[in-house]
Amino acid sequence: MKRIFIDTGAFLAKEIAADQHHLAATRGWAQWADSPCPLYSSEHVLDETTTLLARRTTYAWAAEWARDALDSGIRWLRAEEGEWRSSLDLMRKFADQGVTFTDCLSFAMMKREAIRHVFGFDRHFEAAGFSLWPERK
Repeated sequence: MKRIFIDTGAFLAKEIAADQHHLAATRGWAQWADSPCPLYSSEHVLDETTTLLARRTTYAWAAEWARDALDSGIRWLRAEEGEWRSSLDLMRKFADQGVTFTDCLSFAMMKREAIRHVFGFDRHFEAAGFSLWPERK
């Protein structure tokens, strides 16, 4: 069964109509709503998304969004101690590309969980060896 990791971009694009990936995200979420495939994300992506939503909408709305996300059935991964250090190594490795620490933690947790697919729009995941979904042309 295909497992997929949800990146910040997929959450943001669904909620922000002006986002360039809004249509793709909305379609993607609709497809996953009817799928038995498990969805994963991380506490760091939840943090990043909630903060960005608060800045683009309202803090109260973002807090409600986060509560709903926590109750959505997504499996929220937590970084293990060794992954913090390996993420710093990854951040150094991809320094020329401006990869965020949250993305590097995501890479480490995805590797640990053997997750190869990312619902998102950030090409840094492809550079790290993961497959973006939905595929872009």
